[in-house]
Amino acid sequence: MPESIARAAAPCYAPVAVKLLCDTSAEWVEQAVEHFDQVLVDHAHCEKKAAAQALSLLSAFPGEPGLARAMARLAREEAGHLFQVLALLEKRGLCLGADGGDPYAQALQSQVRQPARERLLDRLLVSALIEARSEERLSLLAARLRDPALRDFYARLAQAEKGHGELFLELARKTAPQSCDSRLAELARIEAKLIRSLPVRPRIH
Repeated sequence: MPESIARAAAPCYAPVAVKLLCDTSAEWVEQAVEHFDQVLVDHAHCEKKAAAQALSLLSAFPGEPGLARAMARLAREEAGHLFQVLALLEKRGLCLGADGGDPYAQALQSQVRQPARERLLDRLLVSALIEARSEERLSLLAARLRDPALRDFYARLAQAEKGHGELFLELARKTAPQSCDSRLAELARIEAKLIRSLPVRPRIH
């Protein structure tokens, strides 16, 4: 794998842990490894949507202190990851194709409240949880894939996802220091219920 593909930007955000309330099942790991090409296509769409989400937050809350610069930087990093995954698709003779949607992310985003301050907090916390789940699943891929270059690639990307989750949670705590943790606990319970109830598919989520 070319060095430009194998490298994933290392996160440099202050560590703030995002705790998931349930683990991904062994069934998901088996499906993901067996149908890795499907996972790879979905991964590209996830990186695309992550970059778009960062820019959406920047556009929706342009006056929020520190948010615009953080989201611009994040969008650039996610776009870089997208470029790397697209290169892997091309190397394997695959094309991106249509986005099949993400019921997991859509269900979490449906929990976002509408008043402006609550909306910002919830969008940041939902993003933190999605990044934390992505970190967990990319780490599982890194542990199970046979190709050493792919294992290294996914291990590096998992660390980047960890940094993104920490960033979102740090921003959420600055946005609503009194209510952030209790709201995170509510959303984490919903996230765990989704993971247990949604069909297992060879997708990142």
